[in-house]
Amino acid sequence: MTTEQLRPAPDSPPQQQSSRPSRYGGDRLLFLAEALRTFHDTGALAPSGPDLVNALVAPATSRPNRPISVLEVGAGTGVVTRRLARVLRPGDRLHVVEANPRFADRLREDPVLAARHPGVGLRLSACRVEDLPEATEGADQDGQGDRGSQAGWHGQDGAGRYDVIVSGLPFTNFEPALVRDILDLYLRLLTPGGELTYFGYLGTTTARTLASGPRRGARHRAVVRLLRRFEAMYGLGERTVWRNLPPARAYLLRSPGPYA
Repeated sequence: MTTEQLRPAPDSPPQQQSSRPSRYGGDRLLFLAEALRTFHDTGALAPSGPDLVNALVAPATSRPNRPISVLEVGAGTGVVTRRLARVLRPGDRLHVVEANPRFADRLREDPVLAARHPGVGLRLSACRVEDLPEATEGADQDGQGDRGSQAGWHGQDGAGRYDVIVSGLPFTNFEPALVRDILDLYLRLLTPGGELTYFGYLGTTTARTLASGPRRGARHRAVVRLLRRFEAMYGLGERTVWRNLPPARAYLLRSPGPYA
């Protein structure tokens, strides 16, 4: 596992490179190549579209009047990451987790992330979320936690906790036990009243059964049932995004407790 603080480019004013069509075209090609190579972990053939991105980052735009800490899991080529970097304010912290080394390399070189607002801390961990030091309860109690962390990085209510988590993981590609573990981890990492967003593509259950056979179809349905139970317990609402490839539904959930 590698984890590092990404520094703003010293000579680049914020928000000067918000649109780089040729680079984003390269992002789409990279995403497609990695999806074809490792579809189990990527889970899509194209990055999320603008409407889905806006739905996923909504909790970071409706926020308390204080610095917040945001965790993004499964950043891919960074379409959500770039949007978060634009909406976060000085004093906020963004922790990005991406297990694919090619995607992580692309994020390190991203000019929009380098040109973010001064005072927005950005940390990249090239690993799975379950391998983070914060994922182990008590990992930071002896002071031997993630040495890539800055003072003031962690959330307002306890070490290694976040006000917002945005998950891009393809849950229906995973085994139900792993999905349950990740959802439980998200709840542990959120501050009381903190918010979680994730999404799923529409029509995938039938497509998975037809394309992969009854065994994988049954696993897919088990994950969907698990997600629906989780949403029934913690859900605030959902939004269907038709202008996405493929169409998707974004979910908003809140951890138990009052939000500070």
